[in-house]
Amino acid sequence: MSTNQSKKPVNEEQPKNRLLKDMLRKGKRLLRRLQALLKRLSEKLKVLLAKLRALLKQFVEKVKPLIRRLQHLWKRFIATLKDKLEEIRQELKRNQEKRKQVKVVKKEQSDQQGSVLVKKRARQTEKETKKWSKQKRVDPAAEKTVEVKTRKQQKQLQKKEKNKRPRRRVFPIWLRLIVILILCVVALIVGLMVGFGVIGDGNPTDALQKSTWQHIIDIVKKEK
Repeated sequence: MSTNQSKKPVNEEQPKNRLLKDMLRKGKRLLRRLQALLKRLSEKLKVLLAKLRALLKQFVEKVKPLIRRLQHLWKRFIATLKDKLEEIRQELKRNQEKRKQVKVVKKEQSDQQGSVLVKKRARQTEKETKKWSKQKRVDPAAEKTVEVKTRKQQKQLQKKEKNKRPRRRVFPIWLRLIVILILCVVALIVGLMVGFGVIGDGNPTDALQKSTWQHIIDIVKKEK
């Protein structure tokens, strides 16, 4: 009986050890596979990073002359704008001086017209008073109404002259059109340079040369 009892636990321990060994073997295999996959992925990532760096360097090399060209164009544009703004300021000063002169002339004319109107109305009132005196039907209320009417007419004329002031724009239409045309030309040049240099494989400065366009025209004619 003792021999049988001693053999049973040995038989029970053997399958457990086998399972553990199998698990360990499978785990080692999986680890090796994972390590191999990780090595492959790391190598591929290194290659991709190297390609991206090369592409970035090429992009930067292509974009640098374009940026310089844009800076140069921007400086020219700012210089032209400054010149035009100075011209506008000078024109505004001249217009202000002209307005002042016109105001002075209008005041003089209004004073002269007012004096002439006053004289005419005075003559008319004198004639009317003479007529009324001849007819011996002088009404003091009628004389007062005539004076009030003349004063009201003078005020209305002065208001109309004040309201008739010339309106001049600070930023004229012809200058707006010039600025719009300049911006269109700049946008066209930038689009050509970006399309030819960044999107395409050529240099961005070649887009502004005549030889490239002549080459394109020749190719189109040959295809026809």
